[in-house]
Amino acid sequence: MPGKMAMIFGASNILWIVFAASQAFKIETFPESRILAQIGDSISLTCSTTGCESPLFSWRTQIDSPLNAKVRNEGAKSTLTMDPVSFENEHSYLCTATCGSKKEEKEIQVDIYSFPKDPEIHLSGLLEVGKPITVKCLVPDVYPFDRLEMELLKGDSHMKNQEFLEDMERKSLETKSLEVSFTPTIEDTGKALVCRAKLHMAETDSEESSPKKRETKEELQVYISPKDTAISVHPSTSLQEGDSVTMTCSSEGLPAPEIFWSKKLDNGNLQLLSGNATLTLIAMKMEDSGIYVCEGVNLIGRHRKEVELIVQAFPQDPEIEMSGLLVSGDPVTVSCKVPLVYPFDHLEIEIRKGETLMKYKYFSEEMNIKSLENKSLEMTFTPTPEDTGKVLVCRAKLRIGEMESELKQRQSTQTLYVNVAPTDTTVLVNPSSVLEEGSSVNMTCTTHGLPAPKILWSRQLSNGDLQPLSENTTLTLISTKVEDSGIYVCEGINQAGISRKEVELTIQVAPKDIQLTAFPSESVKEGDMVIISCTCGNVPETWIILKKKTDTGDTVLKSIDGAYTIHKVQLEDAGVYECESKNEVGSELRSLTLDVKGRENNKDYFSPELLVLYCTSFLIIPAIGMIVYFARKANMKGSYSLVEAQKSKV
Repeated sequence: MPGKMAMIFGASNILWIVFAASQAFKIETFPESRILAQIGDSISLTCSTTGCESPLFSWRTQIDSPLNAKVRNEGAKSTLTMDPVSFENEHSYLCTATCGSKKEEKEIQVDIYSFPKDPEIHLSGLLEVGKPITVKCLVPDVYPFDRLEMELLKGDSHMKNQEFLEDMERKSLETKSLEVSFTPTIEDTGKALVCRAKLHMAETDSEESSPKKRETKEELQVYISPKDTAISVHPSTSLQEGDSVTMTCSSEGLPAPEIFWSKKLDNGNLQLLSGNATLTLIAMKMEDSGIYVCEGVNLIGRHRKEVELIVQAFPQDPEIEMSGLLVSGDPVTVSCKVPLVYPFDHLEIEIRKGETLMKYKYFSEEMNIKSLENKSLEMTFTPTPEDTGKVLVCRAKLRIGEMESELKQRQSTQTLYVNVAPTDTTVLVNPSSVLEEGSSVNMTCTTHGLPAPKILWSRQLSNGDLQPLSENTTLTLISTKVEDSGIYVCEGINQAGISRKEVELTIQVAPKDIQLTAFPSESVKEGDMVIISCTCGNVPETWIILKKKTDTGDTVLKSIDGAYTIHKVQLEDAGVYECESKNEVGSELRSLTLDVKGRENNKDYFSPELLVLYCTSFLIIPAIGMIVYFARKANMKGSYSLVEAQKSKV
C-alpha cells in the first residue's frame, strides 16, 4: 500500500510540473499595446517573458517593413530602440518569443506626431490706427495636420478658428497658418493677440482624446503717425546780424514723435542741426539766413513744417586773443580783433571784464578806399585769483544808415580762469626725519595753487638728478634701511609753475661687525712692536674707544682711526684690551688678551723677525690710514665712517 501511494504521488507531481510549466511561459510588452512618439524623440519598446530561462526573440512589422530600430536581447528581455523616431517607425510592431516548442507573440502600435514649436505670430506691418493689417499665425513642422486646430484671439474676443481636415497625400512635416485682417483702434493698445494651436492626439488607447496644446501671445502696440506739426519763432523771422532766435516745434502722434531740426541747403539737401524740440541760434550771421525744417518722426511716419529766417549783414564776431596763460601776478595782453569790417570809420570797440569797462575806442579816421579792414583794440592787465569766473567781453558796434542811433552789434566772450603757481609747499615727516633702521616713516606733502597742483615725490641721486617715486600726497617707507638715507624732494606742479620742498632723511643703525685685532699676533715678546686695531663696518657717525682693562680701572688709549701702536711692548702691557663702538642708536664691545713673553736677561736682542716687524709697521700704519681715509669718503656717498676715539677715561 505505501508503494502504491508513492507512485500516485510521483505521477501527480510530474503532471503538476508539466501544468505549471505550460502556465508559466508567457510574454509581456511595455508599453502594453500603443505608444505615441514625437518625431525626433527616442523611444524603446520592451518585450519580456516569464517561465523560460533562455527564450529567443524576434521583431517585425505587420507589413514586414524594415524595423528602422535597434534590437538588444538580454536574457528574458528584448528591447527595440528607435532613435530618432521618424516617419518609418509608424507601424504595428510584433514581438515573437520562442521557448523550445512554445511560441508567443504580442503587438505594439507606434503612432507618431510632430508638434515641436509654439505658434509664430507675424504682422504685415506696424499697427497704425485706422489702417487695416493682416495677422498670420504659423504652426511649423506639424504632423499629422489633419488633426490640427488653430484659433486667433484679440484680448477676450475670438477672431478666427480653423480645423485642417483635408486629406494627407503623403507623410511629411507641414507648416499650417491662419490669417485674419482687422483695423486697429487706439483701444487695442495693450491687448494680447493670442495664437492657439491644438493637435488632437491621445497618448494611449485608454485615454480620452486630450489634445496637445501650444500658444503664443503678443501684446499689441498701436501707433499714430505724426501730424499737426507747428513752429513758433521768437522774437521774429526777420533778424539783425548778432541777434539770437528761438524756434520751437511741436507734433502729435503715438508714440510721441521725436523732433528733428534741419536747414535746407542750396542743393535741396537737409543739414541736421538738432534733435531737440527747441532750436536756439545765437550771435547770428548773414550765412544763417535760409529755410529751416522741423520734422516730427516716429516709427511709422514723419510730418514736416518749414520756416524761413532772414538775417541782415554785419561782420564776423570779434576774436579774443591772449598773449599767454593767465597767471596770477603776471601781466597779460588782451587783443580784441574785429575782422572784415566796413565801413570802419563808424566802428566802436570796447573790452569789459565783468561789468567793468577796461578800454574803449572809436575809429573815426577817414577811409581812403572802400575795403574790408581788420581792426583791433589791445589792453594789458595783471590778473588776480578773484578774476577767475569773470567774463571777458569784446563788443563791437557799427553805426549803419542815416540815423546815428541805428546800431548793429556783435560780441565775443571768454570766461577767465586765472592760474596760481604752486606756493607754500611743506613737508610733514612722521615720526621724524632721523630714524632707526627698520622703522617706517610717512612724509606728507602739501602745496597750494590753482588749478590744484599735482604732487610728485622724488629722491635726489648722488649726481643731483631726481628719481621719481610717487604721485601720492604721502610717501611711505616701510622697514627702512641705511641705504634709504638721503634727500627726498616733493614738487607741487601745475601749468603755472613748480614749487619744491626738500627733506633729508637719516637712517641710523647700531654698530655691528666690530673687529679687534693685534698685529702681528696676540702673543708677542718683550720689546716687539704691536698694533692693536679696532674697526666697525659700514656704520656712520660711530665712536671707537680703545681701553685697557686694569685692576684699578679702565684706561682709554689714544688711538688714531681706531689703531693703537705699542712700539716696544713691555711685560706690563700684557692684559685685556677692549674696543667699544657706539653711536646714538647703540653700542657693541669686543676684547682680546695680549700675552707678552719676557726675553733672557743681558742679551741685546735684535732678531731678523724684529727687523721685519719694524719695516712692516712702517707700511701697515700708512695703509690703515689710507683705508680709513677712503672709508670716510665713501661714507659721504652713503657708507659708514669712524670718528676719533674719546680721550677721557671711562
